Amino acid sequence: MKTIRVKDLMVPLTEYATVFEDATLSEAIDALEKAQAEFDTSRYRHRAILVCEKKTNKVLGKISQMDVIRSLEPKYELLGEKDLGSRVGFSPQFMKTILDQYNLWHEPLNDICKKAGKQKVTSVMYELTQGEYVKEGSGLNEAVHQLVMGHHQCLLVSRADEIVGVLRLTDVFMKICTDRKKQ
Repeated sequence: MKTIRVKDLMVPLTEYATVFEDATLSEAIDALEKAQAEFDTSRYRHRAILVCEKKTNKVLGKISQMDVIRSLEPKYELLGEKDLGSRVGFSPQFMKTILDQYNLWHEPLNDICKKAGKQKVTSVMYELTQGEYVKEGSGLNEAVHQLVMGHHQCLLVSRADEIVGVLRLTDVFMKICTDRKKQ
């Protein structure tokens, strides 16, 4: 059986939503919408934007849809760690108390969204860790292990010192769904 390589499933960097580090959050959202509109409709749509350095085009970080939404309410910074509630499972009563206590999402959504045009992407982006890179020639099994162990939604795919693509969890899942039907 042929080994599936990361490069076989990755989205080339040229097809991914990217902005330079001096872009606003609003420009990043526009880049994501454009990439989604131009992307192959048989595949899952993009859910993140890569932030690149203008001089070198080196990837500095990424912004997820959750990062965009979270950044619209700056009071979340008062709560501490970004992913605190992601796997803890707070009760609805506790979450309502926090919402009220910190006066979160108090303004109308339309007013909050206007702020997106002013924020720089560097204030919102997530800086990537060592565990979020995989070589394009690596086997898919290695990449899946990285995705699972790191709780990542995607990995940046490298060729030597260059980022050439993105391996998304959604594409791995789609491959699993397709292969399962072949059994």
